[in-house]
Amino acid sequence: MNLLLDTHVALWAITDSPRLSTRARELIVAPRSTIWISAATIWEITIKHSLGRGDMPVSGQDALRYFRDSGYQLLAIDAEHAAAIADLPPHHQDPFDRLLVAQALTEPMRLLTHDPIVARYSDSIIEV
Repeated sequence: MNLLLDTHVALWAITDSPRLSTRARELIVAPRSTIWISAATIWEITIKHSLGRGDMPVSGQDALRYFRDSGYQLLAIDAEHAAAIADLPPHHQDPFDRLLVAQALTEPMRLLTHDPIVARYSDSIIEV
């Protein structure tokens, strides 16, 4: 199963945070799972870390290295992903989350998120 991790789930996974749910851990380590990290996630981490936000404990460069070391696949942002945002209902205003949803729906992939609002976009989004 192709799993795209939202930014917080991705950070919790690489930092072994207790905030990462048991279900998320099981899905991430399942032998049949291929874990994907969007370029949008690296972008979000980089921006928020450079602004000194406490919820971004690592820099974009460090996160990228951790994701690669963990064997995660990197998903580029394509024009189709950006255009697909226009088809989304206005459930959520965060541009990074909206792009992740558009990518997951376009590819298709299952998006793992902790955000119940993001999970409203599709049955293919897994709230963990």
